[in-house]
Amino acid sequence: MNIIIFIIILLVLVLVHEFGHFFTAKKFGIRVDEFGFGFPPKLFSFKKGETEYSINALPFGGFVKIFGENFDEADLLEVGFLDKEKTPERIEIARRSLINKPKYQQALVMFAGIFANFLLAWLLFSVGFMSGLPTSVSSGSKGYPVTDVHLVLVSVLTNSPAEIAGLKSGDKIVSIQSNGDTISEINPNTLKSFIVSHPDKEIEFGYVRGKDQTINTVKIIPVKKSPTENPSIGIAMDEMGTVKLPVFRAFWEGLVLDWSVTKGTVVGLYTLIKEGLMGKGSFDSVTGPIGMVGIVGGAYQFGFVYLLSFAGLISINLAIINLIPFPALDGGRLLFLLIEKIKGSHINQKFANAANTIGFAILIILMLLVTYHDVIKLF
Repeated sequence: MNIIIFIIILLVLVLVHEFGHFFTAKKFGIRVDEFGFGFPPKLFSFKKGETEYSINALPFGGFVKIFGENFDEADLLEVGFLDKEKTPERIEIARRSLINKPKYQQALVMFAGIFANFLLAWLLFSVGFMSGLPTSVSSGSKGYPVTDVHLVLVSVLTNSPAEIAGLKSGDKIVSIQSNGDTISEINPNTLKSFIVSHPDKEIEFGYVRGKDQTINTVKIIPVKKSPTENPSIGIAMDEMGTVKLPVFRAFWEGLVLDWSVTKGTVVGLYTLIKEGLMGKGSFDSVTGPIGMVGIVGGAYQFGFVYLLSFAGLISINLAIINLIPFPALDGGRLLFLLIEKIKGSHINQKFANAANTIGFAILIILMLLVTYHDVIKLF
């Protein structure tokens, strides 16, 4: 089930991205040869107008073929060729090629897929706020109550006492006691104080996981990382509740969350790339397809609204990654357009094709490495 949900989410996100390219190209009068649902081999297709709509066997997204997007396809449309045979048909073909459109239109077509993913994330976050979105009490919407407040584990450190005991991210802590001492009001501050005041003592945690309301218990003995540090169990926590907003406020808060997540993702990606270039990078902070399947399963366990939020996060990540000025990505094509605008002529087609091919190969290798690391983490 987790795999099916992940494929559906990925399919929707990629199709929305490709539809952004498709819609904008159509609006600018650029010929679109095919819009594919999934990837080949082709199962069946139908044609409406000049565009072929295909259903393909591999359900991992989709693609759009825009005429003149690839340099080899647009070679025949060079002015030198048209000088020899300027028939109305040839002139119309040239006029409707992406490569012969103004640079700003080409850039908008390339950026449209990225923009579509940002819009989708905004919509998903907004629907989440309308339905009741889990949020931190400290950052809850002003003027609207936060209901069903619980202390939630945001993360659990690897090989920590909490992980060894079986606690996981997303668990709600509902009770804490040790030798008859209990906490009446559970929050991050009271839990920290309780752990510090019970050094080397066994503490029993009651928790609820996912949609199952059964209270489970684990016993943990806090440990000190060093003689000068306070004892801990290896968790990060926050008070989380549910905020349900009216329609207009939900769209505003959805936009605010969209922008906040975008900024955080950009900073995180910048840090990852910087550390990688400095030789300090690690795949531990990167999750590939296999790891994403597990995260999707965890989100689904907590409810459909969690899944919507998670899909919004992936959509923003997809948009930002595509903005990177790297060959084979939309950002790389935008970079080529900028270079062409500056130099006043097309980039050498052999160089552009080679750069995109090499860039695509590098991306595939990186994906395989991340997937391999995901598999290793399972054992």
